[in-house]
Order: sequence, then C-alpha cells, then structure tokens
Amino acid sequence: MQEIITKVAIKSKIKKNVTPHTLRHSFATHLLENGTDIRYIKKLLGHSNISTTLIYTKVSNNNLLRIKSPID
Repeated sequence: MQEIITKVAIKSKIKKNVTPHTLRHSFATHLLENGTDIRYIKKLLGHSNISTTLIYTKVSNNNLLRIKSPID
C-alpha cells in the first residue's frame, strides 16, 4: 500500500511525505469540515471511543469562525 501511495504522490508532484495514516487523517478531517457528524466518522474509522476519533480530526479555524452562537 505504501509503495502505491508513494508512486501516486510522485506522479502528482506532491513533495510531502504521504502515508496510509495521512490519507486516513485527511479523510476524517475533510468529512468533519464538510459537516459530517463526528459519530458517523467514528463509525467509518472503526473506533469504539469518540475520543480516538477526535485525535484523528483537525478542525480548521475557518470552520470554527462560521459557528453561530444561539445567543446572537
């Protein structure tokens, strides 16, 4: 798997190191940033505990800024 990913990264002119874990992390992050409920992401990644899923995901500051307070 790593060899295939490396070849595709080279063909795509990606200079950063890409691993299966990188793809898994990116998959989870993109789902979260596109509004997928964290519980679905947890299930897709096969985690039994939500705290494990939260480690895999990074929330961009742009998405945090879009959250509207119910008080406003």
